[in-house]
Amino acid sequence: MTDTQPKLSITDADVRAAARKLQGQAINTPFLHSRTLSEVCGCEIWLKFENHQFTASFKERGALNKLANLTAEQASHGVLAVSAGNHAQAVAYHAQRLGMHAVIVMPKHTPTVKISGTQHFRPEIILAGETFDEALEYGLKLVEERHLTLVHPYDDAHVIAGQGTVAIEMLTAQPGLDALVIAIGGGGLISGIAVAAKAIRPGIRIFGVQSEAFPAMHNLFHDRPGACMSASIAEGIAVKMPGLLTRQLVRRYVEDIFLVSEDEIEGALIRLLEIEKTVVEGAGAAALAGVIRNHRQFQGQKVGLVLSGGNIDSSMLSDVIAREMVRSGRLARLRVDLRDIPGALARATQVIANAQGNIEEVHHQRAFTLLPARSVEVDIVVQARDRAHIALIIEELNRTGFHAALHNR
Repeated sequence: MTDTQPKLSITDADVRAAARKLQGQAINTPFLHSRTLSEVCGCEIWLKFENHQFTASFKERGALNKLANLTAEQASHGVLAVSAGNHAQAVAYHAQRLGMHAVIVMPKHTPTVKISGTQHFRPEIILAGETFDEALEYGLKLVEERHLTLVHPYDDAHVIAGQGTVAIEMLTAQPGLDALVIAIGGGGLISGIAVAAKAIRPGIRIFGVQSEAFPAMHNLFHDRPGACMSASIAEGIAVKMPGLLTRQLVRRYVEDIFLVSEDEIEGALIRLLEIEKTVVEGAGAAALAGVIRNHRQFQGQKVGLVLSGGNIDSSMLSDVIAREMVRSGRLARLRVDLRDIPGALARATQVIANAQGNIEEVHHQRAFTLLPARSVEVDIVVQARDRAHIALIIEELNRTGFHAALHNR
């Protein structure tokens, strides 16, 4: 990607000014070393827990800085934000604190946890559009009609400067960081962080991470075509059109942008849950997924990651946990062929119990099977220690006269 040296409107002084406005109003979140993740990645991993903000994401920083810089006339008319959730909560929360009316436009399929979290701060909520971009189009019309001030989620100088305060805190705590790895949606967080970090430590390397489902900034960065999908577990970074300002800042300051799969994001989310005992949403896990996939680039270095948000719907978290248990071999569906006679199922389940497997559910199939009459297919979902344990359970079932096989698909 060629650096065209665009004229940029965000400076380190802007980020420093934002830090002064945010002092005492946004949390200086923990920045902690993870010994276990460092062993996994082969480098020294430091985690910035932005999921500890009051509304559980870094978005509070940019939203507050924007609101704090409004004129009295702008504040009196009110503000409008378009967001899949985190930015919405941040704007609604700080608008309520500052006595401003807030209109929040959200895509129709925004997770319930983010809608209810936003409602708590009593803004005017409007659900419009299938995607963020469609919701943004609707929101821009309202801005004109009602003379509101748009608080853009990423393509705004004050918002970007506010997000950049994360880097000041990280490098104040750990001045020797070699690299920062940041999830990218529209690019506001990585842009602000890059401006501030490069001013403090010019040699630091900045890397971005996007989902393969929404590679918009990656495609611009590498000058290649590509389409976005309709959904991602990382809906917080599911942006089809990055900002005009942010793409310039990324072009100038960012070393590279990695892509990660949906499965890799889910895996990183579970690692953070199990190892760090912290809940993050898909976007919050993307940076770790990027380091794990590209760990050779960071060998022996001190790497800072931002856990950007923790607003994940409980039902989605439950699904991710179950899916990761399947991938890791701790949850498996076994198909067992039985004679359809009294006691056959009881004997099969006893074999599983004797092998220390825990049965979660059982499903019989008599009609839709190629087995002879008086036979039955039984799908048994079993919880086990790992893949080797599942293999042992299958072996025991076959050894005792049943026909059993793994049937996860």
